[in-house]
Amino acid sequence: MFDYSSKCISVEKALSLVKSNDVITVGMAGAEPYEFLSKIHTIADRVEDVTITNCLPTIQGEYLTDFLKYQKAFKIDSWFYSGQLRALQKTGRVSFIPNCLHFAGKKRNETVKTNVFVASASMPDENGYIAVSCSNVYETLIARTADIAILEISPNIPRVNGDLKLHFSEIDYLVKCDYFLPTIPDVTSNEKDMAIGRFIADYINDGDCIQIGIGGIPNAVCEFLSDKKDLGVHTEMMTTGIMRLMKSGVVNNSKKQMNQGVSVCCFALGTQELYEYINNNPAVEIRDGAWVNDPAVIALNDNQVSINTTIEIDLTGQCCSESIGHLQFSGTGGQSDTATGAQNSKNGRSFIALYSTAMVKKPETGEREEISKIVPVLKPGAAVSLSRNDVDFVVTEYGCVSLRGLSVAERAKRLISIAHPKFRDELTQKAKEYLYSI
Repeated sequence: MFDYSSKCISVEKALSLVKSNDVITVGMAGAEPYEFLSKIHTIADRVEDVTITNCLPTIQGEYLTDFLKYQKAFKIDSWFYSGQLRALQKTGRVSFIPNCLHFAGKKRNETVKTNVFVASASMPDENGYIAVSCSNVYETLIARTADIAILEISPNIPRVNGDLKLHFSEIDYLVKCDYFLPTIPDVTSNEKDMAIGRFIADYINDGDCIQIGIGGIPNAVCEFLSDKKDLGVHTEMMTTGIMRLMKSGVVNNSKKQMNQGVSVCCFALGTQELYEYINNNPAVEIRDGAWVNDPAVIALNDNQVSINTTIEIDLTGQCCSESIGHLQFSGTGGQSDTATGAQNSKNGRSFIALYSTAMVKKPETGEREEISKIVPVLKPGAAVSLSRNDVDFVVTEYGCVSLRGLSVAERAKRLISIAHPKFRDELTQKAKEYLYSI
């Protein structure tokens, strides 16, 4: 048994290493260090302007839930917002880091020095290697270049195969814990999700290699893939839906040109069943996000299919997938990486899915109204997550259309055809006003 006791410290000792003006980078999503972030508010009385860099935070630490109380001590830079961060934007102490996932860690690391890196991880193996907890989007890169690298290790955290492992000699301190990874609910698909899932599944063939995310629409797609054969997986996120396809034999990765026999991802987040499945499973590898999401790497597998969602799309094909107007909502993630990578794959396809409408509150009255998510122009300040140059198929509950190689006039016509029927006349009129139609 490997002796790692020489580097073990308490979480209080780990927190004592943080100084004013430090930059702390923490693991993403399931790799967030629970003990460290749950207690970081306890140092607020002795530090100022500590930057916490995170991505899709999952831990309800007091530093977030009572942020106004601690905002002099902490500010947050994030690659991907959660609901917690959306609620704190007006404080002026939370800011988004624009990025494409495969460049996120590299570009940040070249520009902003991390003083303290902290993440959750598996227990050291007999050779002293420790698997960072279910993510290598940027974690091993930053751990190796930070001034201080700390891992919280727990016997309840899976040891996953891939290049997410750090050796004992590369880590400064270990904090022994016993917590389980955060889970997210397995969302039940609704009627719209099922309609969209059915349309997309019709375009997926036996032997295709898929990238898919999480939520009602991706779950519905997975349900409709149950009769496919020999699917492969090269994806940003390993999900419960993908796990089920692997367990049922639909995914076996036998037709991939690269990493044959293995489902490849750069992070995993889902149910406890998912974490138990990927533990020491040779059929799953978590690898460096800079490699997994590199569009050139994605294109190396034939028949690569990318499936992503968006918030709104304009009549020329511009997709806003991360903001509502000027307000940041989530993040770009790997959408542009996977969409362009798939289209460069031999016989590859990329899908952008969205509901045709959304219910929103009128600012003037507070009443809810239905609006179209296919719009003449994006909201002022909207982030273009996927340019119109890179959009391929677009899907709503009313159908699936291809925009590949088409003029703006034909794009507008096709997108209107899958808009909610009650908005099609208005969209047609606007297309004429904006000289989109001929």
